[in-house]
Amino acid sequence: MSALTEIKLKKGEPVERALRRLKKKVDREGTLKAVRTRRQFEKPSAVRRRKEKVARFSAMLAARHADD
Repeated sequence: MSALTEIKLKKGEPVERALRRLKKKVDREGTLKAVRTRRQFEKPSAVRRRKEKVARFSAMLAARHADD
């Protein structure tokens, strides 16, 4: 089950601006990222390793900015 991302074109709005809004919405929803990760199989151990790496990086950033 997948829902399509859509935006309504406002009256008099340029297409470029609507495309920019669509790109931002897709980026916020993580749609493109999910498609790219599912494009090829990733071993469960590799998934766990990648998530741990992201968590360590986030913890490092949080610790760095905790002193501010």
